[in-house]
Amino acid sequence: MKKFIIIALLAVMTALGARAEAGDFSVGGQFAYASKNSMAGVGLQLQYEPILNWRVAPEFIYYFKNDGLSAYNANLNIHYVIPTSTSFAIYPLAGFTYAHFEADAGYVGASVNRCGANIGMGAQYLIKERLHFFTEERFQILKDFNQSVTVLGLKYTF
Repeated sequence: MKKFIIIALLAVMTALGARAEAGDFSVGGQFAYASKNSMAGVGLQLQYEPILNWRVAPEFIYYFKNDGLSAYNANLNIHYVIPTSTSFAIYPLAGFTYAHFEADAGYVGASVNRCGANIGMGAQYLIKERLHFFTEERFQILKDFNQSVTVLGLKYTF
């Protein structure tokens, strides 16, 4: 299953990159915090704007091990960008998530996979030409539990 998710994400990222025009494609690094198990992580987010103000944003987040639990998320979100000035914009987001949790060998059910949904808001600020700071707060709805995920990152627009 891991290989399938990774291959699917790479295929989507390649297809988006091949179709992107100047100013339509962004790559960003991010720090994330998931509330359910108090896990911090790092990730990569790609953004492609096929239609003015609408973005497709696949991302992958790896969470560092905490209390014997490690995890990662693969997300595919849609953003609707609402510019409020020339340097600042906000955007609601919605999408799908795949979460994988793995516990140390001493736990029962050492590995769990869940599919679910994301819903939230984001904001971006233009630091200098083509470089943006962004932040997102999303609620992940997954079987057996829900969690809040906070994201802070920098992205470069091509």
